[in-house]
Amino acid sequence: MNEHPALGQVALGVAPMIDRQRAVSATRLTVFPLRPDAPPDAAALMAALAETWPAAAPQRLLLNLANEALLRGALALVPPAQVMLEVPAFLAADPQLEWALRALHARGCTLLLSGRAAQPLSATVLGCFRQTIVELDDERRGLHTAGQPGARSMGFVQAGVTRFSEVEEAFGRGAAAVLGWPLEEPLGQGRGKAAAPDLKVIVELMKRVDRMEAIDRLEAVLKNDPTLAFRLVRYINSAAFGLRVEIGSFRHAIMMLGYEKLKRWLALLLASASSDPNLKPVLFAAVLRGLFMEELVRASGDEQRRSELFICGVFSLLDCLLAQPLEQLMASIPVPQHVVDALVHASGPYRPYLEIVQAVEQASAFDLREAAERMMLSIAEVNRALLRALAAAQQLD
Repeated sequence: MNEHPALGQVALGVAPMIDRQRAVSATRLTVFPLRPDAPPDAAALMAALAETWPAAAPQRLLLNLANEALLRGALALVPPAQVMLEVPAFLAADPQLEWALRALHARGCTLLLSGRAAQPLSATVLGCFRQTIVELDDERRGLHTAGQPGARSMGFVQAGVTRFSEVEEAFGRGAAAVLGWPLEEPLGQGRGKAAAPDLKVIVELMKRVDRMEAIDRLEAVLKNDPTLAFRLVRYINSAAFGLRVEIGSFRHAIMMLGYEKLKRWLALLLASASSDPNLKPVLFAAVLRGLFMEELVRASGDEQRRSELFICGVFSLLDCLLAQPLEQLMASIPVPQHVVDALVHASGPYRPYLEIVQAVEQASAFDLREAAERMMLSIAEVNRALLRALAAAQQLD
C-alpha cells in the first residue's frame, strides 16, 4: 500500500454489513478525524481507500464519515461505484445539500440515510437514498429514520444488534441487512450445533503437525474425513494468502509450506468447524482479526511471530464458534503460550495487539489511540495494517 498522509489523520472503526444469507455484503468504515477542526481532504481519503476497494472488490464499502466538514467534502465528489456514503438525517435536511444529494443520486451513487431529522424530509430528498439505517433502540421506541414512516418504504438496515435473537427479529421485520454481529453472546444462547463431527479430526491433525510427524502419518488422519483435505487445500489456495504456486494436495502443502506455516491454516480450518450459518459472520470476524494482528507486526520481519498473532486473532472467537470456553479449548489443542496468555489470562505480549483490534471493532477512537501508543505504533501504521487485512479478508472464500 502506498503512503497516504490522510491515513495518519484519522482513526478508523470497522463493522460488517451482513445480509439475509449471513454473508458479508459490505464493510462499514467509520472515519474519525484526529483533529476535528482540521479533517483530511476528502479526495485524498478516497484515494487512500481506493487501493483496498478497487472497482472489482467482492464487497462494497460503506463510508460513515464522522465529521461534518469531511462528509460535506465527500458529497461534493463523485465516489467510485463500489463506495456507498452514509448521510445523517440532520445533514440531509440542510437545503444547501439537496442539490449535491440529487446530483449524486442521478450519477448512480448509493446513499444510505441514518439518524433522525428535526423535521420530516421532503419526498425529493428521501428519493435520493436507497436504504435507511435504523438503530435497534430507536426501533423499539417506535422512532423511524428521518422522523417519518415514509423513510422506511425504501428498505432498512438494522444497527445495534448484540444477540442472535435480535438478528432473527430484525430479518423477520424485513431488514435487508444488519450492521455488526453478535460476538460476545453467552455460550449456549442462540446457537446451533456446538461443533461439527470433524472437530476431533482437526485437533488430532494439529497435534501431529505440532509434533512434526511424518507426512504419511498426517495423511492417515485425513483419510478419516477426505472433505477436510479438500477444505484445507481450498483455504491455502485462497487469494487472501497470496501464494504464487497452487497447492494441489495436503502432501504438497507440507512440502511447500513446512510445518510451522501449516499451523495457521489448520487454525483457520478449526475455526470453520461449525456448520451453523449464523456463525459465518463470526468466522469472517475471526479471520479478519488474525489478518489484522499479523499485519500489525509485518515490519518486524519475524515470521513466527506473525503466524502466532494470526492464530491468536482467529482463536480469539473460538469460544463463540465452537460453543466451548476458551480455557477448555486452549487446553485441548497445541497453542503457543503467548496465545494462551492473551486469550485466557488477558496478559502477555500479544494481548495489546488484540486490544487494538477490539478498539477498531468498537469504533472507539480514544481507546484506539491509547492502545496504539502503548505499542509505539502510529495511527497511520494501524490504519494501513487494517486496510491490508480487509483487502485480504475480502478474497477469502
